[in-house]
Amino acid sequence: SQSPRDFLRIVRSKQHRPAMSDQPIPEGLSKNALKKLMKQRKREEEKAKKAQKQQQQGGGNKKKKNEEESLSPSQYFEIRQKAVGEMKASDGPNPYPHKFEVTTSLHAFLAKYDYLEKEQVADEIVSIAGRVQLKRGSGKKLVFYDVHGEGVKVQVMAEISRHEGSLPFEELHASVKRGDVVGVIGYPTRTKRGEVSVIPKDLVLLAPCLHMLPHQHFGITNKETRYRQRYLDLIVNPSVRSTFVTRAGIISYVRRFLDTNGFLEVETPMMNQVAGGATAKPFITHHNDLNLDLFLRVAPELYLKMLVVGGFDRVYEIGRQFRNEQIDLTHNPEFTSCEFYMAYADYNDLMDITEELVSGMVLALKGSYKIKYHPEGPEGPEQEIDFTPPFKRVSMIAGLEEATKKTFPKPEDFDKPETRQFLDDLCTELEIDCPAPRTTARLTDKLVGEYLESQAVNPTFITEHPQVMSPLAKWHRSIPGLTERFELFVATKEIANAYTELNDPVVQRERFEQQAKDKALGDDEAQMVDEMFVKALEHGLPPTAGWGMGIDRMTMFLTDSNNIKEVLLFPAMKPEDATKAHELSDTVNAEKHNAEDFHKIQKEDLKDQKQQQKKQKKQKKQQKKTEKKKEDPEEKLLKAAIKEGGKKGQDLQGMFEMGGIKFYHVVMEKCEGRMDLLEAALGGMNKEVDEKADDRKGGAGNLGKMLLSASVEQLVLICHVPEGITELNIEEWVKTATASVPNLEIISNENGVLKAVAKADKDKELFPLKMRDSITSLGFDLLVKKGLIRDEDSDDDFDLADAYEDNGIEW
Repeated sequence: SQSPRDFLRIVRSKQHRPAMSDQPIPEGLSKNALKKLMKQRKREEEKAKKAQKQQQQGGGNKKKKNEEESLSPSQYFEIRQKAVGEMKASDGPNPYPHKFEVTTSLHAFLAKYDYLEKEQVADEIVSIAGRVQLKRGSGKKLVFYDVHGEGVKVQVMAEISRHEGSLPFEELHASVKRGDVVGVIGYPTRTKRGEVSVIPKDLVLLAPCLHMLPHQHFGITNKETRYRQRYLDLIVNPSVRSTFVTRAGIISYVRRFLDTNGFLEVETPMMNQVAGGATAKPFITHHNDLNLDLFLRVAPELYLKMLVVGGFDRVYEIGRQFRNEQIDLTHNPEFTSCEFYMAYADYNDLMDITEELVSGMVLALKGSYKIKYHPEGPEGPEQEIDFTPPFKRVSMIAGLEEATKKTFPKPEDFDKPETRQFLDDLCTELEIDCPAPRTTARLTDKLVGEYLESQAVNPTFITEHPQVMSPLAKWHRSIPGLTERFELFVATKEIANAYTELNDPVVQRERFEQQAKDKALGDDEAQMVDEMFVKALEHGLPPTAGWGMGIDRMTMFLTDSNNIKEVLLFPAMKPEDATKAHELSDTVNAEKHNAEDFHKIQKEDLKDQKQQQKKQKKQKKQQKKTEKKKEDPEEKLLKAAIKEGGKKGQDLQGMFEMGGIKFYHVVMEKCEGRMDLLEAALGGMNKEVDEKADDRKGGAGNLGKMLLSASVEQLVLICHVPEGITELNIEEWVKTATASVPNLEIISNENGVLKAVAKADKDKELFPLKMRDSITSLGFDLLVKKGLIRDEDSDDDFDLADAYEDNGIEW
């Protein structure tokens, strides 16, 4: 009811002077203008009070944050390690739990809850996990986190009103730092600013980060640190992840392409006695047990071609190779390659396949045939590389002659000293450096690098290399001295190499011997004679084409990386400390000597062990003989019957597989006219075959058979016709076969097994052996009559008895 002027007068008279009220009120204001002014000042006062309150509440957090940022990395590690130690010692949650149940990935979470409106909270609980990349507080009751994982980010908006965890809200969130791996259980929502987030009801520390992470804005700029600590590089620089996703995509595309075209992926040895398959200097290692120096493979080529000899017409391998060569922007001592070998193809076929594979890969992964590449790094000049097929093709010697304006010796003379001298003089004249040994192959390679490779920006095939440069490639079908080979270059770098394979063992040996001569002259990269491979060629390698690609180089182009270390997760690096390197070398040498000493001791121990094993084996053998003597005679008879049944079951199954016969009469010698032993023999005959066993006894449970055993007193018979055989009825078979045995007594007939016995009767001249022979004769006639076996007297060229005997089966 009072006017604003009266209100101010009363306030001032009571000495109540809010900060904004100290300002003078302009004279001559209207009533409405004065009201607006008072409202504005009141809002400003409330805003100032709120800011003061927030400063009082959050000042501690801000101060604490500033203190943390001022710590050195070692101080931070010490404090953090102590804090985590206290967590482990307390009764609270373990900072390193065994398991955290995740209900959805971060990718799936963002996709699933993209429908949420602003400030809408889903009525369901999710559980996600990731690494905290950013933490920012907004007072004591609200904390924001950026949780990263799988290359994406999810915001976590922790509110005290939603907190249901075992630890107090402030204590829990004070313990979580940047870099920690956390699990979040809460409600999906979309914030006022439109970001899909999680409001946690609980947050669980899964793995604390003890080290201070580099600032998120700047990341890690030191390349040495990035390569040595790739895990840290991936945490701090999210863009690095995409490089290795692309790398995985390249490998996946190559594998899918080859699988689709009928190739079989295989694995071949990493350690070899001969370093063959490529012209490169190998690493040497030692096998203690064999006491043998071995080479880490420089290429899988020779083994893959052996598999083609063995009948795998299309094989490939994606794997690591090791070459003891220089480390530079495009070379690493260990690298990944893909090699495939294709029977009944040549290098022309492989050029077409390469164009299809490489151009298709670029289009699939980059969405275009054209890519941007910076050969000197991100700050250097940009190149556009066009992978649109077909690729340019340049013949090597013709291309060199055109580039140098010189006439080269004939290709068939490249193995002569005069050619080597010509190339030596040419390199000297053109000021092209070629370190010793200055062989024909090395001099030619240097010229190609200077005049042909340097011009290959877009994909270019350099073809038809001299034979001295390609000891495993086949000679050119129309140009003597050259080979049917090509290399694919992109931006002056080789990414693929292929040729029609040499499959003449005599010529292959000659090529190997020429390489051995180069090695004797000091060429560490030349290959040695591989007798095992030559022997494989002597068994016949079909016309074949082989191909290899460097996965690392291809990844460099598709990720715009000019340094091979950028596309290797853990590249080879020089030791940070030279002293440590020497100490490490001494340690390795000491371990090597220890291993050699251990090998000697182990060899002696092995000798003693073998002697002991021999002694034990002898004792066991003697023990078995003794036990055999003591064995119960009945048990012995039973084992003999089962063994005989198993062996004859194996024979029957072999006859069935050769001649398709399903019915047999089998005379059992070990059953002595006893029904119990004949039953045991049938069990051994029908037993399922153990595929892993050396002697695969039994296996005749699917065949019809009549087992007969005679003694002086009686004849016993078991006839078995399995369910599913309809060609012959069991009763008809037995009745017809035993027509001459009037005293036969059928004991049982159930489940396809008929058992019968006939006693001897001297007065009626019914003797068991005679009855047995009569049964087999009449039974055989029945089988012939019904067409179930061939008649031995027929004119059919197929002789069943001879077939059985040829296969080692008694007829």
